[in-house]
Amino acid sequence: MESQNILIKNAKILNPLGNGKTEEKNADVLIVEDKISEINKEIEESNAEKIIDASDKILMPGLVNTHTHISMSLLRGIADDLELDSWLNDYIWPMEAHLNREYCYIGALLGASEMIKSGTTCFSDMYFYMDGVAQAVEEIGMRAVLSYGMIDFGIKEKRENEFKENISLIKNHNNTADGRITTMFGPHSSYTASVELLERVRKEADRYNVGIHIHMNETMKEINDSKEAHENKRPFELLDSIGFLNSDVVAAHCVWLDEKEINLIKNNDVKVSHNPCSNMKLASGVAPIGELLKENICVSLGTDGASSNNNLDVFDEMKFAALLQKVHTLNPKLANADEVINMASYNGAKALNIDAGAIEVGKKADLILLDTKHPNMTPQSNTLSSNLVYSANGSNVDTTICNGKILMEGRKLLTVDEEHILSEAKRAIIEMKELKEAESE
Repeated sequence: MESQNILIKNAKILNPLGNGKTEEKNADVLIVEDKISEINKEIEESNAEKIIDASDKILMPGLVNTHTHISMSLLRGIADDLELDSWLNDYIWPMEAHLNREYCYIGALLGASEMIKSGTTCFSDMYFYMDGVAQAVEEIGMRAVLSYGMIDFGIKEKRENEFKENISLIKNHNNTADGRITTMFGPHSSYTASVELLERVRKEADRYNVGIHIHMNETMKEINDSKEAHENKRPFELLDSIGFLNSDVVAAHCVWLDEKEINLIKNNDVKVSHNPCSNMKLASGVAPIGELLKENICVSLGTDGASSNNNLDVFDEMKFAALLQKVHTLNPKLANADEVINMASYNGAKALNIDAGAIEVGKKADLILLDTKHPNMTPQSNTLSSNLVYSANGSNVDTTICNGKILMEGRKLLTVDEEHILSEAKRAIIEMKELKEAESE
């Protein structure tokens, strides 16, 4: 796609401020190349090659999904109504054994299409065959932070291969696709990765100047197993004891935390990715988001994979993040709409170290427009945040812009053939199921 100056006229802007607050204003927004160049009441139309009339639309930053496994879109609905341990061991891992680069590429295109159509402009991914995922991201035009899911179960040969894969991803794809793709190390968790792997990840992350993406404290079983295996240390205590924790760590889930672990997260400026829908579906528990926010910890939102959610719509995550805290604590003021909007945008950009997440001059032009001319968006009787968190869903997104380029307009994807992607995805999952059935015969 060629770059063009874009002028968004007559926009009703919702801008997250990063402190759990938002601001509303009416203005035009000028995009020059990949950045927001001007925000003003009346910007001259001659400054732009492309003009978008945002009358009856809400302009906000693109949503940021800080934890997913995008190629698992192919495994949507393959194993439902199960706890995490059985879900992983009995269904997901056996199916994943039949993945290859082509399938992960197709799954990534499918997931990226779904995210663009529901307003997500950036996602953080941890999975396999990440070269295929990077190819999909480059083609479709999104922003992504990619890591390879490192699992060694204490086996030295496997550990060496995991580092080979993740370092190759970093060398080949960090700061590529016009800067849209960056990378991290992706140790899966403290129960699937050995202490030796985790210690080396810390050293290699410092060496390559990249962050770390890891699952943490997702289930009570994980806590009990950690205490049994590591001299009564809970997972965050274990990571602290080996010098792993730092401000570049994004910890997904963080459901079962005690006071000491919350302090470790705060003192090390660890970023938390809250995944309410996945946590509910797998009956993992309820993360103490109110306590984290009270400590000014950076909490963002993630969908997890489409096989444990079962969609990648961050608008769903916003609504459930707000409602789950209220019903769990019996406090209707907890996780209010403004706070949740910040989690889905400003905080996500901060967690992933990308210069987006707010509508400010100089920020990356990662923006979305929502059409208010829908029954579920009428009337707009409260704040824009209220409408977006409690009423909206991904289908209200009309236009998605990433890095100053329009990826979707009028609900139509502009960078890829959506019908072809759907056809290829159906073919891929049929082939994987056939491979699995043949193996079991």
